[in-house]
Amino acid sequence: MLVLLTGRERLSEAAMAPVSVKKPSFWTKLAYGFGSVAYGTKDAGLKYFLLLFYSQVVGMDPRLVSLAILIALIFDAISDPIVGYWSDNFHSKWGRRHPFMYAAAVPVAVSYYFIWTPPEGWSEQALFWYIVVLAITIRTFITVYETPSSALAPELTNDYDERSSILSFRYFFGYFGGNAMSVIAFALIFPAFVTIAITNGQFNRDAYSFFGLVGSLVMFAAIIISALGTHHYIPKLRQPPPKREMTLKKIFKEIYQTVASGSFFALFCASLIAFTASGLVAGLIFYFTTYFWGFSPGQIGAITFGVFLSAFIGGALAPIVTRKLGKKRGALIVGSVAFIGLPLPIFLRLIDVLPENGSTAIFWIVLIGNTLDTALIICYQILAASMMADLVEQGEAKTGNRSEGMFFAAATFMRKFGEGFGIVIAGFILSIAGVAAGATQGELSDETLWKLGAIYVPVVLTLFFTVIIIISFYKVDRAKHEATVVELAARKTAPL
Repeated sequence: MLVLLTGRERLSEAAMAPVSVKKPSFWTKLAYGFGSVAYGTKDAGLKYFLLLFYSQVVGMDPRLVSLAILIALIFDAISDPIVGYWSDNFHSKWGRRHPFMYAAAVPVAVSYYFIWTPPEGWSEQALFWYIVVLAITIRTFITVYETPSSALAPELTNDYDERSSILSFRYFFGYFGGNAMSVIAFALIFPAFVTIAITNGQFNRDAYSFFGLVGSLVMFAAIIISALGTHHYIPKLRQPPPKREMTLKKIFKEIYQTVASGSFFALFCASLIAFTASGLVAGLIFYFTTYFWGFSPGQIGAITFGVFLSAFIGGALAPIVTRKLGKKRGALIVGSVAFIGLPLPIFLRLIDVLPENGSTAIFWIVLIGNTLDTALIICYQILAASMMADLVEQGEAKTGNRSEGMFFAAATFMRKFGEGFGIVIAGFILSIAGVAAGATQGELSDETLWKLGAIYVPVVLTLFFTVIIIISFYKVDRAKHEATVVELAARKTAPL
């Protein structure tokens, strides 16, 4: 019978693992990064359109939609550490990560399609459970793909600066893929579903069925292309530890020992709150562009198109900030600027400083402001993800285990739960502000729109500046990371 290895034996096994290369090739980075198109596409739907679709098009109470999302999040919280731990210890001829990536492709695509094609004539209660079941399915299988896939980053390199470069590819394609779906929706899909009865295709139920079909195909392709594109790298990746007899108690004890550090908990809490704010913003963004600012579908498409430029700027800026300022200091500075700028146009409208709706000036103000601020937020998110990657070596030095999957399971959980919970908050803000289910553009009163902005601004600012306070407790800088890498290398060459 196999037993748990001692710390010394684990280090001996770690010495047998392949050593991460300093700089993976451009094509390896490209394949690794392209896989996040699947997650970005999922986000484009569930973050930006799901609440609006079910409340304003299908006609459900937004609080009921938010509750369905919340229930799915509770189930989701269970899958993340399980998948992360499983992929760290999985044995196969295709390594630790790739079997999960391949297995997730079909379930993710199928469940995503059906969440946009709810049966007609069902009651609110029946639709509520329809959303719950499909949301749980989507989130579970996205975990099965995203956690092992994203965990490849610290395996590809242990270099402090190179990790920010690799993760820039990941975040660029995540935003590019998700934003492409939004642009396609506003520029092509919604205009194609305009009818005599429905003059704005954004409120046509059939448009979302087609949107779901396109999204499901894109997600399937992204997962398979990324898995195949990194498949050749499997022999260079680290191998799992020897098989051991494990109980549930031992598994969770090992998980706790791996992630238990002040820096991890600071980054975990800060990122969870940051993604909650991101989910809140995403859940209401099209409410603000459609109702608050009164933009046309074409203008909304142009603003959404600006996020492509944001992804380029944010992705290029993150490695520069890493080299010049370091990750923590860069995150604090970039984050502070981004978090103030995000709700600023809405605040200025509330105090009647900006031009009136319908003017060319207000469109350009929102377009330019959103593009630049989104770029800074992307840069911040890349820095935070790279900070998480640097904790892998800290955990290895403490426990002897190499647990990329566990750390990136935490990252996946933070992102999914935070953004999902942010959408839940968005649903309740809509209810408090009095935004009626089924209301089309122009049907909300000025009082309702003012109340929507007045509630949103302080809530999102409170969330974001809590992030800045908490992340200041993160302690791993360049010097500490490089010292840990040297220490681990010395352990591997030292006689037992």
